[in-house]
Amino acid sequence: MTVNTLLVFGLGFTARRLAARLDPARWRVVGTCRTPDAAADLSAAGVEVRVFDGAGPPADGGGAAFEPALIDQATHILVSAPPGPAGDPMLRAFAAPLARRGRDLAWLGYLSTTGVYGDRGGGWVDEDDPLTPTTQRGHRRLAAEQAWLALAADSGLPVHLFRLVGIYGPGRSAVDQVLAGTARRIDKPGQVFNRVHVDDIAAVLTASMAAPRPGRAYNVADDLATPPQDVVAEACRLTGRPLPPLIAYDTADLSAMARSFYAENKRVRNDRIKRELAVTLTYPTYREGLAQIWRDHPAAAA
Repeated sequence: MTVNTLLVFGLGFTARRLAARLDPARWRVVGTCRTPDAAADLSAAGVEVRVFDGAGPPADGGGAAFEPALIDQATHILVSAPPGPAGDPMLRAFAAPLARRGRDLAWLGYLSTTGVYGDRGGGWVDEDDPLTPTTQRGHRRLAAEQAWLALAADSGLPVHLFRLVGIYGPGRSAVDQVLAGTARRIDKPGQVFNRVHVDDIAAVLTASMAAPRPGRAYNVADDLATPPQDVVAEACRLTGRPLPPLIAYDTADLSAMARSFYAENKRVRNDRIKRELAVTLTYPTYREGLAQIWRDHPAAAA
């Protein structure tokens, strides 16, 4: 039996759900995290992890340090670590060994964001639309996308881009916020967002690994862009908790990061993942996703 090796740069929420989806008899998954403490927690959960802080040589302050030889062992690579002011940390550290792999690698996925499209005033975007980011985060992601594609053009590396919308799932959802008493209903007239359940992201990545199309970009989003306050209201309905008051966006106390999300308003088309990857979303809207999260939540049985 052939055993593939998935190397994950940035073993976060999405990558861990993808790893859990893969058959351990057919897949070895090795991921990186930034600190020895995080590595210890992941290792305790049975995850094969290496420490790499993205800022320089592999860390050696505890935990197993990342070995660049893992790049040669990998059949598939997922890059989920975000770029910083100096660009993509994985490209800075490992562009040369990645380029040497070239077409020998079966698949490389880069997790980007629909922030690369910028603000569309509530209009629709698809993968062929111009990339005109309006936030610093969007500009960094676009620069990273372009750097990965440039490396692919020079080396044959099979790069695939996945532009994600707001990610939610168990432990990171409006249901969890409502139960914790931290949910807020922010009202900015006309504002809509798409979301995507983490398990649907994992399904898209799995489908792409099974049918690579190097150089392709995919929007990974649900079917329904909706005002954020509606999502909180649905979580309150499911859990039986009272609605938090509606807060006008102009007077809301928001962090700079949160406010940057509201600076862009668009509806994201997801036809390509359905047409080319034959993906059927398990959670086509936030309603199905939140309902499943609530059914599985310990508080639902209380």
